[in-house]
Amino acid sequence: MVRAFKKELIQRVPEGKVYASDAEPSLAPACHVADGYFKVPRIKHKEYMDVLLENCLEKNIKLIIPTIDTELKTFAANQSRFRKMGIEILISNREIVDICRDKRKIHSFFKSYGIRVAEEYDKKNYRLPMFLKPWDGSRSVDTFLIKKESDLNEYHFNNNKLMFLEYLDHSEYDEYTCDLYYNKNHKLTCVVPRKRLEVRDGEVNKGLTENNLIVGLLKDKLGTIPGARGCLTAQFFKHKKNDVVYGIEINPRFGGGFPLTYLSGANYPKWIIEEYLFNESNLNFFDGWEKNLLMLRYDDEILVRNYKG
Repeated sequence: MVRAFKKELIQRVPEGKVYASDAEPSLAPACHVADGYFKVPRIKHKEYMDVLLENCLEKNIKLIIPTIDTELKTFAANQSRFRKMGIEILISNREIVDICRDKRKIHSFFKSYGIRVAEEYDKKNYRLPMFLKPWDGSRSVDTFLIKKESDLNEYHFNNNKLMFLEYLDHSEYDEYTCDLYYNKNHKLTCVVPRKRLEVRDGEVNKGLTENNLIVGLLKDKLGTIPGARGCLTAQFFKHKKNDVVYGIEINPRFGGGFPLTYLSGANYPKWIIEEYLFNESNLNFFDGWEKNLLMLRYDDEILVRNYKG
């Protein structure tokens, strides 16, 4: 993503810079790929936003793009503060972020827009097999597939964060991560479904762009979401043999598999630069991205010479 934003920024601003920040920037690969970086406290530290704002003003940074789940609520709450200083934080409003960060609320959200969701069971009345996940989870941490009663234990029943959900079998459903782009007016202007062929540590490792009924469904059902801005990453399950689609979750940020969407021709970094740095917003719905494009990911090495810590 850093590389993509660097490439697109210099097309419009040859002297433009992309900065990255981290609590340990010298050990963060993205910081070394960026044009520059700076150190910030961890997001829960009371001075995090002060340090970030100070660096933005010092380096003339005009646009901030959050990428980590745990920081989204804090950024959403500080949009107006930064905007007063001429700095835009590209994030949906607080209400949308709050809904997306709570998987119980996102179920209600999907249903209100006419999209199916997996049934949530009472912990005293459930059907097997079922899938357990925390309502505020991320990266597939603390998730469980329960196939028989002996798979359950006290931890599952006593953990109030775990949701007991209808299991959607991968033998019957394909899983898709969809990159959705919402413009400044909260209109959906692009949908790129990425079929998840292989997942590692919660992120897609092998993916395939696929133009299917999900595009039309989302254009129809989620064509406008008040408060939504920028890239939203949404997960859906689609039945292999019929048109049944289930909404799973939405993350109001870029996802780890976004490079496939970008390389397919859906140029979200360019659109963001045009909208938020140049106030250009004339994009119609874009479906000219490359279909059936396969991405096979691998680890890359970032070498830092003469490193002194």
